[in-house]
Amino acid sequence: MSAPVTAPVTSRARRSPGPWRTAAADLLRNRSAVAAAAVLLVVVALSLCAPLYADHIAHTDPFQSHVSGTTVVDGRTVPVLTPSTTGLGLGVTPIGPTWDTGHYFLGADNQGRDVMARLLYGGRTSLLIGFSAALLTCALGTFVGVVAGYLGGAVDAVVSRVLDVIWAFPVYLLAICLSVVLLTNGLRLGPVTVEAGSLWLPVVIIAAIYVPYVARPLRGQVLVLRNKEFIQAAVGSGAPTSRILRREVLPNVLPTAIVFVPLMTALAMLTESALSFLSVGVQPPDASWGTIVQDGLGLLYTRPAVTIAPGLLIALTTAALNVLGDGVRDALDPSARLRGGV
Repeated sequence: MSAPVTAPVTSRARRSPGPWRTAAADLLRNRSAVAAAAVLLVVVALSLCAPLYADHIAHTDPFQSHVSGTTVVDGRTVPVLTPSTTGLGLGVTPIGPTWDTGHYFLGADNQGRDVMARLLYGGRTSLLIGFSAALLTCALGTFVGVVAGYLGGAVDAVVSRVLDVIWAFPVYLLAICLSVVLLTNGLRLGPVTVEAGSLWLPVVIIAAIYVPYVARPLRGQVLVLRNKEFIQAAVGSGAPTSRILRREVLPNVLPTAIVFVPLMTALAMLTESALSFLSVGVQPPDASWGTIVQDGLGLLYTRPAVTIAPGLLIALTTAALNVLGDGVRDALDPSARLRGGV
């Protein structure tokens, strides 16, 4: 009787992919999430090209008024601003979209500034504030949620009450109140000073008001983890609290914190746009999509592109961030994938 044939033994055993690689593969198979990521990459790339467009294509300064400026349309030199012919004839009417990338592609605002160039620069500001505020929110929320949930007792009681107080305020009302106060005096926290007109001021304000949205779910997750066997084993072995938090608790809540990043970025961008529209967010000479919407409010019936263009970009970007956030959640949360497959 012949000996059974055995498979050759390889020198290197095949390793199973890790959880992060598996999640990345699942995310890449999600067509909606990939499409949303592609849209975001296009928006970010165009925004980063703002100086290139303004200096080498449109040849204009989007932050300087051009009240007496002229441009070329169909080979003719025309003024950027013309006296209004409606109503009492007061004010001026800016030039409308020319659809010429080199000459006021989306027209001008009421100060003769190129709307397309300002739109690209505004995208840089809105994306910077939104992403920075989301990262700061998730970092602070993760720290607060992990510490409160694991330590419990008086620490958890005090932190939870502070989060409840912040949670009780309407988001935009709290943001407006903080903005009005800090736009006058700036922010000083020990050695850290944020000037009143700095872009970091809306970042800090938005991050502060959204901390409970991240800290509370993570706190609940840590309360469950605290009673798990591996945590109890680490405590029984005499491991210090800082090591348990760093090596045992944080890796288990990190996927949830990552899921919050695109979702909080969308919320932060919407909040920044609302504050800037109300003139308590981004301050001149900086521009964001919210300030451009506010600039075009008086031109809504004559030059609607000034308001519609940034509004569409806000809607498109936040929708893409939400779709990407759903894809990241499905990739990092096995239970979500199981629920989706039912």
